[in-house]
Amino acid sequence: MIQDILNVLTPTNIAFLMKGLWLTLKLSFIIIILSTVIGTVLAVMRNSKNIILKWIASIYIEFVRNVPNLLWIFTIFLVFQLKSTQAGITAFTVFTSAALAEIIRGGLNAIDHGQTEAGQAQGFTQLQIMQYIVLPQALRKMLPAMISQFVTVIKDTSLLYSVIALQELFGASQILMGRNFETTAVFTLYVTIALIYFVINFGISSFSRFLSKRWDLARE
Repeated sequence: MIQDILNVLTPTNIAFLMKGLWLTLKLSFIIIILSTVIGTVLAVMRNSKNIILKWIASIYIEFVRNVPNLLWIFTIFLVFQLKSTQAGITAFTVFTSAALAEIIRGGLNAIDHGQTEAGQAQGFTQLQIMQYIVLPQALRKMLPAMISQFVTVIKDTSLLYSVIALQELFGASQILMGRNFETTAVFTLYVTIALIYFVINFGISSFSRFLSKRWDLARE
């Protein structure tokens, strides 16, 4: 059995999996950055006193969040005729930005309104109040939920192989499984990619808890 495992985890196969892992991480990084920026804009719009901006953000967030991400991937890939990488990034950004918008809005709403009034009393503009007073405090409150969403993005990129044939980590493992039909080989590959996903996501979650503890100690 050990020999069977070694026959699967050859340097060539490991290098192929690492190539898939690199694509997974690259896609996730781009999606997270874009979604955070767009989600922040949507959260501010939904909290806006401008009724038009508020309704635009509300309709977008509620509609997108209540449609499965898998359907967004299919729709954007087929309707807009994008390349697989572009379609994957776009679909995930559309979906994740809506989820993050609600997380960010919850964090913003958790900040006492007196903070905003204090900033206005000091002559700050609304942008300065948001940038220097509200967002830094809100980030501490919404970080755990945001990190959880980031972890979801990394895991859910595995959908992209089955839908649009992107050879990310899970896709790379499926290709290798197609070359190795033995039960031991399939089991080895599944365990390997499960461990890779676990190490990455557990590391991110642990870092989030570390930051939260540091911030809690800083407030004491």
